[in-house]
Formats: sequence, C-alpha cells, structure tokens
Amino acid sequence: MSDFTLTGRHVALIFCGAFTVIIGVNIALAVNAVRTFPGLETKNSYVASQSFDADRAAQEALGWEASAGFEDDYLVLRFDSAAGPVQPVITRAVLGRATIASQDRTPVFAWDGTGYVAHVPDLDDGKWDLRLEARAEDGTLFRRRFEMEHRP
Repeated sequence: MSDFTLTGRHVALIFCGAFTVIIGVNIALAVNAVRTFPGLETKNSYVASQSFDADRAAQEALGWEASAGFEDDYLVLRFDSAAGPVQPVITRAVLGRATIASQDRTPVFAWDGTGYVAHVPDLDDGKWDLRLEARAEDGTLFRRRFEMEHRP
C-alpha cells in the first residue's frame, strides 16, 4: 500500500491544471473561430435595407425559377421562366462553406443549352453555399444564395 496522502497543495494543483486546460481550449477555439470567419454579408445593413424591397420586387418580376445542385463532379445552375430556359450573365459566383472562407472557390460556368454547368472536382462532402449574382437582359440584378448538400 502507498503512503500517498492527498494534501491541499495537491488539490490546488489539480484544480489549477484542470482550469488551465479548459481556458486553453476555449482560447484556441475562439482564435480559430475568429480567424476562419468568412466575414460580413454587407458592409452597411441599413443602407442595404433601403433598397431591399425594390430589389426583391424587380427580381421577382423577372419570373425566374432558379435552382442549383450537384450532379457527380458538376455544379448545375438553371434559370427557368414561363418561356423556357433563361441565360443571364453571371457576374459573381462563389461556392463555399457558410462558416469558413478557406474552401471558397469560384466556379467557371459554361452554358449547355438549358443551364450553366461548372466542373467542381475534389469537393468535400457536406453543406455548401453558392452565393450568386446574375444580370438579366434588361439590367435587373438577380441575387440568391443556394444551400446545397454534396454527397458523392
């Protein structure tokens, strides 16, 4: 049998060691969260809100049904109207995660006659966002964020 006696000094060292680990992990997680956060959606939400309703009404007046999804190693983007497929000019497209900017990529879309297709090889499984801006023939800006799930 051991002659070890648990003293107040031992308890204090165990207590300090446990809280050092807890605080260290919290600091590491906080630093990593701040470092990898992709940023703001808009610089000034008040200014953006002033034209929100008018922008939304103009976008809805286009009458487009937009969809995006993955098919194998391809990202497929379609714009449909009552008259058939629509081919707007894509002015901005970023495919990335909602919480980390390091995996963001800019897909290169090609028109296939019914929609846009972009090859996106080596895409990890999970949730992805496509943040898109496209311009109609009449100059109307179309903005949408598509939430998608990638499964091979």
